[in-house]
Amino acid sequence: MNSPGSDDQHFYNSRIFNTYLKLIRERYPYINSAELLSHAGMELYQVEDEGHWFTQEQADLFYERLLTLTGNPNIAREAGRFAASPDSIGVMRQYILSHVDPATAYQIIGRASPNFTRSSLVEASRIGRNSVEITATPVEGAEEKPYQCENRLGYLDAVSLVFKYRLPVIEHPECLFKGGKVCRYIVSWQESRSAFWRQVRNYAALMLAALSAVLLPTLNPVELGFYGLAGVLLVLLIDIYSSRHHFREMNAALSNLRESNENLLDQINFNYNNARFISELGQALGKQMEVDGILSGVIESLSKRLDFDRGMILLVNEDRTRLEYKTGYGYSRDQERRFQESSFRLDRHDSKGVFVVCVRQQKPFLINDLDEILGELSPRSVEFAKKIGSRSFICCPIVYEGESLGLLAVDNLTTKRPLLQRDISLLMGVTQEIGISMHNAMLIEAKISQFKSLLQTLAASIDARDPLTAGHSTRVTEYALGICREMGMSRDYCEMVRVASLLHDYGKIGIRDSILKKNGVLTAEERFEIETHAEKTREILKQVNFDGFYKEVPEIAGSHHEKVDGTGYPLGLKGDEIPLGARIIAVADVFEALTSRRHYRGPMPVQEALDIIDSQRGKHFDSSVVDAFFRYLEGLKSGDGKPQP
Repeated sequence: MNSPGSDDQHFYNSRIFNTYLKLIRERYPYINSAELLSHAGMELYQVEDEGHWFTQEQADLFYERLLTLTGNPNIAREAGRFAASPDSIGVMRQYILSHVDPATAYQIIGRASPNFTRSSLVEASRIGRNSVEITATPVEGAEEKPYQCENRLGYLDAVSLVFKYRLPVIEHPECLFKGGKVCRYIVSWQESRSAFWRQVRNYAALMLAALSAVLLPTLNPVELGFYGLAGVLLVLLIDIYSSRHHFREMNAALSNLRESNENLLDQINFNYNNARFISELGQALGKQMEVDGILSGVIESLSKRLDFDRGMILLVNEDRTRLEYKTGYGYSRDQERRFQESSFRLDRHDSKGVFVVCVRQQKPFLINDLDEILGELSPRSVEFAKKIGSRSFICCPIVYEGESLGLLAVDNLTTKRPLLQRDISLLMGVTQEIGISMHNAMLIEAKISQFKSLLQTLAASIDARDPLTAGHSTRVTEYALGICREMGMSRDYCEMVRVASLLHDYGKIGIRDSILKKNGVLTAEERFEIETHAEKTREILKQVNFDGFYKEVPEIAGSHHEKVDGTGYPLGLKGDEIPLGARIIAVADVFEALTSRRHYRGPMPVQEALDIIDSQRGKHFDSSVVDAFFRYLEGLKSGDGKPQP
């Protein structure tokens, strides 16, 4: 945390720049905030730290870059107005301001200013019943800039909007940048009519009392009674007139208060719902490792938590020539079919479709009336919009590190609530998360693809040693996965068994060809060497960094020759001591070996092989695994009874 001393050149509190960032997210979501901060030598964590202060140079760099990015010469004043808006100060603070008079509100603001900047000393004082003076005097060592004056004016503008029935007038009679020694602002407001007439009533009563004292000796009782009654009636009429105005003003104040309450409640509900949405979305994205799962999770959260009637996600295809519909909600089957059949072409430079422009320019669009942009759309786009019934919509680009991945679009049909800029701000945050999650998922998918390709290559390298047994590992894997599905195994467990099946014979890489390819019966010594391949498989695979649910691969692959009665090898494991995956591979391995040609014999008929496996229940094989295998084969039999992998 930065804690500058009296001689420190850090003048600007991080809350100022945090307000600017909120404004950017709200109204300029296409601007890269990270790039803006980097240009000014700022870090996001510093801006979010309310105790951090920045230098004049950093403030100047920040403003100059923001001016270039927005192209808005009034951005400083706009930021000042935004700083006093509910989106920035919060509805609660605005709610409090709405309960005080203008003089108190501006004095509060004046006292708060030193907490935001040390470049100037800001003072606020009441100079009349209905006016205050606010002065900003530069401190020694600090250099005020014109944009800071504009920012203050915008802030004062925005505060005035709180007082809806007594709008202040803001004057700027002295300015540092027009020859003045300070920036001085006079904020005044018209006194309420009820207060004016109350004063008239009071003066009338005083005058009546004075006249009565003067005229009392000169008037007879009748005249005195007449004039006294007339005076009292006049004062009473003025009081009634004043009360009527006071009643109207009270109604206006109550209406303002009621609106503040309603706005506060709406904002609380909006923030709560958005917080729930962001939380659920984060949980959904955190659980997904595939792009399709990510997109489905986003759409589910959108439909459940946000009040948009419809939503969809389009992604750029592999050759980056068009946008393709991936998923959505709220659309009929016919409308989804239209999206799937539509061609949002990215390779046509003359395309003026909003979706295409959104992706190309990486810029969000909010359209509350389609008629407003009909002249900018092609006839085909207009016809398409009419067919899906769209009148207003928002589309936000999905971008990761400068590359457009697609877009998220929402619209309303039955809901009367207009689409707002804050909706864009929320959805742009969502699309950023989508972009990051999609990128991570694609990296994971690429690594998984590489991993699977590597495993397939390793398995093929064993089969390649002997063309006669080529494909053995692949077929064993198919049978093993069939058994897993019949036994209701989880997706992760099936994947682990798949890898172990592919590599179950990898230890044969250490067995001599003269033994592996021998046509005759093996000797005892040769048989012993063949049996060492299971232990070799385990030891080799232990050198691979299998992680997560893959951790069991070496043990399962190295135990596929164990038997449930304990007579197997290499460890002589018995019953449940043998990993379930190994018991599954054992059945698949023996069946594939029996029904395939070998150097020393031809393939065995399927039924004969099944009879052998059935006879080895409880001895060689686990009975439940055998039952699952038989069920699997029932669904794969062809006319000749040969299982179809």
